[in-house]
Amino acid sequence: MKQQSVVIVGRMNVGKSTLFNRLSHDARSLTLNYAGVTRDVIKGQCTWRDHTFALIDTGGISVQIPKDPILQQVRIRALEAINTAFVLLFVVDGTVGVTAEDLALAKVLRSYGKHVIVVVNKGDTKVAQDNVHEFLRLGYGDPILISAQHNSNINTLLDAILAYQPIDEYSVDPEEQPLRVALIGKPNVGKSSLMNLLLKQERSIVADLPGTTREAITEQVSFSQQDLLLSDTAGIRRKRSVEEPIEKLMVSSTLRALDDADIILLVVDGSQGTLSDQELKLAFYVFEQKHKGLIIVFNKNDIATEYADQMLIMDKEKYAYFLEKIITVTISCKTGKNVAKIAPLINQVWQHYCQKLDSDGLTAFIKEAFIKKPLYVNSKLLIVRRVEQVSARPITLLLIVNEPKWFGPTHTGFIDNMLRKEYDLRGIPIKFIVRKSR
Repeated sequence: MKQQSVVIVGRMNVGKSTLFNRLSHDARSLTLNYAGVTRDVIKGQCTWRDHTFALIDTGGISVQIPKDPILQQVRIRALEAINTAFVLLFVVDGTVGVTAEDLALAKVLRSYGKHVIVVVNKGDTKVAQDNVHEFLRLGYGDPILISAQHNSNINTLLDAILAYQPIDEYSVDPEEQPLRVALIGKPNVGKSSLMNLLLKQERSIVADLPGTTREAITEQVSFSQQDLLLSDTAGIRRKRSVEEPIEKLMVSSTLRALDDADIILLVVDGSQGTLSDQELKLAFYVFEQKHKGLIIVFNKNDIATEYADQMLIMDKEKYAYFLEKIITVTISCKTGKNVAKIAPLINQVWQHYCQKLDSDGLTAFIKEAFIKKPLYVNSKLLIVRRVEQVSARPITLLLIVNEPKWFGPTHTGFIDNMLRKEYDLRGIPIKFIVRKSR
């Protein structure tokens, strides 16, 4: 069943993203006192009185086609989102009153034939309360006065939305949630281009400017009968490079998408001939601290020089102790080279991530490994009595040992390496819990 949407529209800086954040229970838009903060459409979900519907935040719609190419794409994305709506929330600023731009936008929306609710935001102010009847001029009946920031009259708005809800309303079974994949990396490495290629549509705005993507953009797609949620994220910068508040929020938005994801695609500019310290730290963080499945995607193969290729080979050899645990692929978003390999690799990592290993087999294998190569701490022999897999996604192993305090990262690393020689675990981490035998 195709899910229809409640789409939030309006001119710039009237509080659309604040309203989206108030209504959505699983996504967030950036909210700053700047015009044009939201660029791509941001999708979430809202549930009210046992009804669940898709919710979409859009960038400010300019009635006139802007000269700026990015703002042109913002406008196109917003107008495309309107076509998916069963209700449009036309947000206006109650402290300003009706503007010429509001009137022009009302005319544009009328041409789509959608149900429109005029939402007068910032309604906690006296001037907005005095101006509310002025918005009848927009031609959509009685407006609803709210304050998105202070949660005022939001229930009334939700009831008004339900009055237009289609009979075959959409609901989500929590047990059927698709796997989540997030594209992360530094600015301008090709994350948005890769997102568009995987979706086979122009979903993310692409421009040769760092910071074009500001929020995590999520879209559902199916590969080989496997549904997944694919998220494009803002480029991550080193902290000393983050100066503006908006970039700090871009980082938090990306890290939130990382936390929600099962598998991470770390996109790297392969034409640079190196893995930067920042990218290596990010890879270690994803894999060893957050315990996510990881694929490193080296993009821009079409412009990589022979020298850059050789330097990258040396880098891979230098960090082989880590890179051998994960999956890497070299692609070109521009030419499409090897992009078709990514979906099968995601599926491969997902199968590894979800697998369940036999505890008796694990125990026998690790005990034998410790017999062949005994490990000691201060002349004390380390003994593993039992290994049990207690969960998957990620694979989490409980080690029952003679003395947990002796089992540090070196010793669990030894077990990790032994397991990778015995089982196909490429692309996924192993999480260890160490407890004392009774």
